[in-house]
Amino acid sequence: TWNKTCAPYYNEDTNLQDYIKPHILAAKANSEDNPTWHEAMNGPLKEGYMKAADGEIEALEHKNAWDVVDRKNFMNVIPSTWAFKCKRFPDGAVRKLKARLCARGDRQIEGVDYQETWAPVVNWNTVRLMLILSQVLGLATLQVDYTTAFLHAPLEEEVYVEMPRGYSQPGKVLKLNRCLYGLKQSPKNFFEYLKGNLEAIGLKAQTDVDPCLFISNKCICLVYVDDTLFFSPDPKYIKEAIEKLKGRGMELEPEDSVAGFLGVHIERDEREGTIKLTQKGLIKRVIDALGTTKGIYTPTTTDALPIDAEGDPPNQAYNYASVVGMLLYLSGHSRPDICFAVSQVARFIHGHKRSHELAIERIGQYLYQTQEDGLILRPNTQGFSMDCYVDSDFAGLWNVEDKSSPESVRSRAGYVICVCNCPIMWKSQLMVPLACSTMQAEYNALS
Repeated sequence: TWNKTCAPYYNEDTNLQDYIKPHILAAKANSEDNPTWHEAMNGPLKEGYMKAADGEIEALEHKNAWDVVDRKNFMNVIPSTWAFKCKRFPDGAVRKLKARLCARGDRQIEGVDYQETWAPVVNWNTVRLMLILSQVLGLATLQVDYTTAFLHAPLEEEVYVEMPRGYSQPGKVLKLNRCLYGLKQSPKNFFEYLKGNLEAIGLKAQTDVDPCLFISNKCICLVYVDDTLFFSPDPKYIKEAIEKLKGRGMELEPEDSVAGFLGVHIERDEREGTIKLTQKGLIKRVIDALGTTKGIYTPTTTDALPIDAEGDPPNQAYNYASVVGMLLYLSGHSRPDICFAVSQVARFIHGHKRSHELAIERIGQYLYQTQEDGLILRPNTQGFSMDCYVDSDFAGLWNVEDKSSPESVRSRAGYVICVCNCPIMWKSQLMVPLACSTMQAEYNALS
């Protein structure tokens, strides 16, 4: 049964959720399909995991990922760790066992083991725009997967890592030549390495628009860390670009035409001329987290959601902030229909009440009823057009919020920007500037 010893600690004086017991997260992470080294090497799949670990070590040594050196006192030696994964068929049978050697990046020292860690990622507005244009212009598309992506990038800093468990040598450590998974600078180094190679084959980064958008006179490329999408009027140009990247030493495998990107399933219907974006897996995670067992047909009531300072405390049967995070990702990628409802519950990540939990549970019930649905892009192929639809209310919280609170006079804005009659941007949020009239609220929303 759920009790306060395993629930997030709730401070009734501050109405804040202060922390989550660490052992809860550990128990969640250490499921049977993600075993630790001890569990993997003492379980029924021991031989399979050992073979996967041998393969990982062999692949890393083939890439000259490290040099084995003597341990010295001046070295900040970072622990290494094994990440195991059991992939299964839908019926539960084992499909593949994977092993990945990672570095404990949390033990790195800034200025010693790394300098910068940032790495840009493509904006989903850019992804949606390119999907629309691929339909309008009849562009060929292809998704590319890089084999052990981070290991492509050379490492500038001197980074030392403990020898992996099961393969250690007394008095020896690994001096890394390439980025291991887990290092803080690995995403940044790989992006810079990939960017250099893309520019070398003629794809120029559009840094003023989106740093992960690369364009040549034959191809367009979108990059999200190690996920890459290619678009071109002719498939042969994509093939040429891939061969040039391989010629520069990049190991990559073309996949099928774009069917999924960052957890969003992309389904094309050539007969109808539509693209459908769905996130059924994420919806299922939300439903499971909330324990939803029934569905309804609307994500929220017509009323605004107030602060409810004197309301009943939350039950805390689930992690409110975690569910809000999943809903924000869902509403921003494939489900604009829940944008308003999610915007309301997201206001109360800190200090939420039982009424806010009921609101988030209602969203879960709506998703339960509509879990097969998603955003359908049906572009107008007769010409290029861009339209902005915007609306606002005026002091919409006045009738539901405490009138002595400054929050009660805030107005809400909502907008949708469409290209070729397809939405690429949308938002619903409370506006920061206070409007003194309906007209001013409308102009604030438009701006």
